[in-house]
Amino acid sequence: MSGRGAQLDTSPDDALRRNFMLLVQLRWLAVGGQLATILAVRYLLGIPLPVHTMLMTAMLLVVLNLLVLIAERRHTPTNLQLLAGLSVDVACLTLQLYLSGGATNPFVTLFLLQVVLGAVLLEAWSSWLLVAITSVAFAALTLAFRPIALPALYASHLSPPFLFASWFNFTLASVLLVAFVTRIAQNLRDRDARLARLRQRAVEEEHIVRMGLLASGAAHELGTPLASLSVALGDWRHEPAIAANPALAAEVEDMRIEVARCKHILAGILFAAGEVTGEAPARTGLRRFVGGIVADWTGPAQATLDDQLSQDATIVADHALAQALINLLDNAAEAGATRIGVTLRQDDDQLVFVVRDDGHGFPPSILGNIGKPYQSSKDRRGAGLGLFLSTNVLRTLGGTLDARNLLSGGAEVTLRLPFDALLLEDATP
Repeated sequence: MSGRGAQLDTSPDDALRRNFMLLVQLRWLAVGGQLATILAVRYLLGIPLPVHTMLMTAMLLVVLNLLVLIAERRHTPTNLQLLAGLSVDVACLTLQLYLSGGATNPFVTLFLLQVVLGAVLLEAWSSWLLVAITSVAFAALTLAFRPIALPALYASHLSPPFLFASWFNFTLASVLLVAFVTRIAQNLRDRDARLARLRQRAVEEEHIVRMGLLASGAAHELGTPLASLSVALGDWRHEPAIAANPALAAEVEDMRIEVARCKHILAGILFAAGEVTGEAPARTGLRRFVGGIVADWTGPAQATLDDQLSQDATIVADHALAQALINLLDNAAEAGATRIGVTLRQDDDQLVFVVRDDGHGFPPSILGNIGKPYQSSKDRRGAGLGLFLSTNVLRTLGGTLDARNLLSGGAEVTLRLPFDALLLEDATP
């Protein structure tokens, strides 16, 4: 088994199952403690108790545990099942206390253990419900219980005000415990979710690195044959036989243009990978940069730019961002769009690109996993990888990508990134 396959399951279902089994173990301890206490009080201290009824109550917990163990093997326990189990524990404890002095029994504080377990194991609403149940049970035990005839050495009298104060103290402690424990538990869940997102991001960035190495190696390998083709086509243009034939000359010129375009794409790949290609980073205007991307795009749909900037800004032409925008245009065309609108605007310190199309929209399986690699369908081929690359390009620039389907049809993708990520140090928008 590989290292990854040998890792422990950390899914929410597994955590719930482990908590369920922990409750089972605690219930075994509770049964053992009840049996030992009942027998010691009755036969060592000589205090009369309804032993048979109390032992039968403890046996109910044994039966509950056996049923839980059988059910746990068939399906994952739920929050409601945990709540039901704790409610049965509270009911059994209430009956035991009723038979042994009610709220005058010092073991009445065991209700607090049930509250703590509920705060740790249950969802917030369930924890508060358990607080209400235990508080009502405590209050009932101050009014209705079976008195115990204690020997003179152990006898005592608790006044009603003392019992009321004990109940109030228990309720207050329960409320505070649940309030703070549930908040701490939520903080821990938030931390675990954040760590899970960071791990996912690390996996995605590792995937990007592998793809970048592959693309960089391919770009280097393709550079030499493309350079040779460019030289050969340049020589062909001057051949008398070709120069005298307009059709052949036009075909050679078309091939030369396409080879030059391939070289430009490879140069962009190497530049995005951080490798020197002999070309200095271009200083350009933001409007010219975005307008050039839209105008030069050669997809089957009609792409238009809606420039809503109040003023232009001088930026460094980012090849990775340009490729991310091209990916979005390509994805829209592959989704059957005939018209694509690109809106450029500024929201405070954020630069916003909105790509809106009239295509088929995103399938639900893709819309719920935007930015994850290889999330695509037959209706939208290539969408997963293109959006994955665009998302990670924006992430490196401190930006975000959001997507949604439009009620009128088509889809809308919004890119946001800090204006400062593209601005020159001496330029202002």
